[in-house]
Amino acid sequence: MHGYATLFADGAVRYLYAASALGRLPIGMCGLAILLLVQAARGSFASAGATTGAYVAGLAVIAPAVGRLIDRRGPRGALLMCSLLFPASLAALIAAVLNGAGAPWVLACAAAAGASFPPITVCMRTFLRQRFVDEATLATAFSVDSVLIEVMFIAGPMLVALLVAVASPATAVACAAACALTGVQLFLRSAVLREWRIERRAASRLLGPLAERRFIALVTIIACYAIAFGLSEIGVAAYAAEANRPALAGVFLGVMSAGSAFGGLAYGSRHWRMPLTRQFSVTLAVMGVGLLPLAFPWQLAAFGLFSTLGGIVMAPALIIQSMLVAKTARAEHTTEAFTWSTSALLGGVGFGMALGGALVEYGRSPAAFCAAGAAAIAAAAGAYLLCES
Repeated sequence: MHGYATLFADGAVRYLYAASALGRLPIGMCGLAILLLVQAARGSFASAGATTGAYVAGLAVIAPAVGRLIDRRGPRGALLMCSLLFPASLAALIAAVLNGAGAPWVLACAAAAGASFPPITVCMRTFLRQRFVDEATLATAFSVDSVLIEVMFIAGPMLVALLVAVASPATAVACAAACALTGVQLFLRSAVLREWRIERRAASRLLGPLAERRFIALVTIIACYAIAFGLSEIGVAAYAAEANRPALAGVFLGVMSAGSAFGGLAYGSRHWRMPLTRQFSVTLAVMGVGLLPLAFPWQLAAFGLFSTLGGIVMAPALIIQSMLVAKTARAEHTTEAFTWSTSALLGGVGFGMALGGALVEYGRSPAAFCAAGAAAIAAAAGAYLLCES
């Protein structure tokens, strides 16, 4: 744990991680909360998956433009604007669903909420790249950040499960909006905004980091394995519904993220000699193999165990992804590059959720898990080709 102790000896970094936690709690809440909100109101997993996919797609489409703005002008304005628009969009979504509005209006509200999600994560990763030059220290810093996100994926679904059990899915969505508003205000007080460095642009490129062919290949791989994440989330929700215990979806997603957090801490605690691209390929292959057992008809306890095991390599994959983005993109395109990788990740998750919603209507939860394993293995093959090029 020496690397982690050294990292947290810096008071500014400690506050930065702490301040970002509340603002990023909706990362683990919104997907499941919106899914359950629409499914409870409309009675259809296909409709719920499409709405959740629209939410994620909204973020995937807008995030790169926000990232470019942050690279050029700093993060304060974008964070403040999103801290107001995001809760307003979620409030509109709740009203639309509960009042029986048509599907286009519901999808538009969901997309608006995704488009206005506060970009705390990409701001965090850009700051870490600026602050830590040494690759080993940067890997540890990214590991902490990925584990923190996994904690959000543990606490978020658990909180959603609690709120659904004692109140309603609408309450869970409203809680996510309140967490984002409060968390961004705390983040705006952090030292990172005073220390932020706007990099001088060596050349003006319309495509930004997308002008690099290797970066495009990396983004494609990210989108491919992110589809497995979306399929897995829908599969878990469908399994819980098939067992007549829908609130357990949050518990199963939480233990999957617990396994992921453990894997992330283990990965960041040591230095790896294997090249990053080769690590990426191996990790994604293990992910694909680990998701396939969830398609079998396990009892609840066994399914929870295999969910935990299936999540172990998820955080390491995200950590390696961040390291590859940091190495591939130019310094003046850092935030935009991270937003493109995030857009690919969330776009893949959204597509996976929409696809998963359709699959479980016809093949129940095993169909979603089989497709998730196949998507991760396909991404592993792409990462192998990347390391060979």
